[in-house]
Amino acid sequence: MTHVQSGPSATQLLAWLGADVVKLEAPAGDITRRQLRDLPDVDSLYFTMLNCNKRSITLNTKTERGKELLTELIRRSDVLVENFGPGAVDRMGFTWERIREINPRLVYASIKGFGEGPYTRFKAYEVVAQAMGGSMSTTGFEDGPPLATGAQIGDSGTGVHTVAGILAALYQRERTGRGQRVNVAMQHAVLNLCRVKLRDQQRLAHGALAEYPNGADTAFANEVPRSGNASGGGQPGWAVKCAPGGPNDYVYVIVQPVGWAPLTRLIGRPELADDPDWNTPEARLPKLGKMFQLIEEWSATLPKWEVLEALNAHDIPCGPILSTREIIEDASLAANGMVVEVDHPERGSFTTVGSPMKLSDSPVDVTASPLLGEHNEEVYVGELGLGDEEVRLLKTDGVI
Repeated sequence: MTHVQSGPSATQLLAWLGADVVKLEAPAGDITRRQLRDLPDVDSLYFTMLNCNKRSITLNTKTERGKELLTELIRRSDVLVENFGPGAVDRMGFTWERIREINPRLVYASIKGFGEGPYTRFKAYEVVAQAMGGSMSTTGFEDGPPLATGAQIGDSGTGVHTVAGILAALYQRERTGRGQRVNVAMQHAVLNLCRVKLRDQQRLAHGALAEYPNGADTAFANEVPRSGNASGGGQPGWAVKCAPGGPNDYVYVIVQPVGWAPLTRLIGRPELADDPDWNTPEARLPKLGKMFQLIEEWSATLPKWEVLEALNAHDIPCGPILSTREIIEDASLAANGMVVEVDHPERGSFTTVGSPMKLSDSPVDVTASPLLGEHNEEVYVGELGLGDEEVRLLKTDGVI
């Protein structure tokens, strides 16, 4: 019973792991079927890319017959996942206590925006979760506003956490015979992904953070700063410009102690390899900005793929900034099943992301997202045992 992104991302991962996922939708369908459409009257890429490998049935759970059918579905299922607003499923008449009565072995997973407390009733969206989970305050440049990350850590990041909880509950059920409740809040998932920033908040009590390029005299003296592309970790890194200077002509470079000498030769400043003002990490820390400026003076004269080749030849950690176009056209990602072409009965072929989880005995074949109610007869007649005439009446009466 999921919609939009956080819930569907979780159930799609479960489908890729081998679950038979039945997406229960209201008769009007998941709202994302219609959002951000690129083709008229065809399920949007927003929907298709989050709902592969699932079956779809429709059900109006506000009707009495709808509640009876939902009860039977719960009785037959291993897992129920929902990401409605707080209390929505309870108001349908399906509290956790009622669900346990119907099926004591069921794992019931809920995704919400926030945990119990003053934020519980806040409406949660991807960037709201980033804002309240510690991501936005630490993303961006020191003299600019807080920024969202393009990675959907609030929605899909929460989905991954939910899958972990579901699998743990299923595994425990093998020992206890009981299902259990799994609750994951989007704010909490983002916070878990931002734990290193809470590490650094505590380190501030003992002085400025030398690994960040921000100076001690900063507006962020008492908080972890926004520090651009600095890693903030033990090995300093930065995205340096490359030729010809397009928006994604950058390579991210990490300067390790062992890589300093070969790096000085590459950039044409070999004398810095033995210069006591530069030849140790401690000496370089106070002037990280100058260090990456020197590297960029070299990298800006070369295309990023040549910079990458030169750095990798000396085992210097680096990576090109890949645009979405470069990623979707990347032959290695296609070969690894991470960028895949899927045939859809209405839209034709579309490109989507494949399963990042590679199991040796369980390869994943990504299949198209289901059409709305595509599997109504398969589930209601073939599995729940309803008659064809009753299914026809259920549709006429607006139950499915």
